[in-house]
Amino acid sequence: MNLQKNTMLALYAVLEFAARPGENVSAGEVAARHGESVHHLAKVLSELVRAGIVESVRGVGGGYRFAANPRRLTMLDVIQLFERLGEERRGARDPIDRTLDQVLEEIEQTAIATFGTITISTLLQMVRRSGG
Repeated sequence: MNLQKNTMLALYAVLEFAARPGENVSAGEVAARHGESVHHLAKVLSELVRAGIVESVRGVGGGYRFAANPRRLTMLDVIQLFERLGEERRGARDPIDRTLDQVLEEIEQTAIATFGTITISTLLQMVRRSGG
């Protein structure tokens, strides 16, 4: 499953902020670290702010900080802000189409279930174990 660029950027940002609880992190720092423009990241961050996952802090020393509970927020919570998961497939025209649609639907449902069980806290632990 390929996730859109905005979705991946949102996951990067959430992990960056969650790894530094209580700290204000600049959008420029996150954008530079992941090779994205600050302008592009700002659009993603506005969605995360609207969802209550991060907070925007204005002024000197401002930036963004993590606002959610990392033990409750899942990958699925973030992904669903940017992806349309579980949408109906096009109308199956013949037995091959119906069979392929059924298999793809099962794969997508498995992915959705998996994303729903992986918390941001778990992802952070995985990043730390891998040396990140």
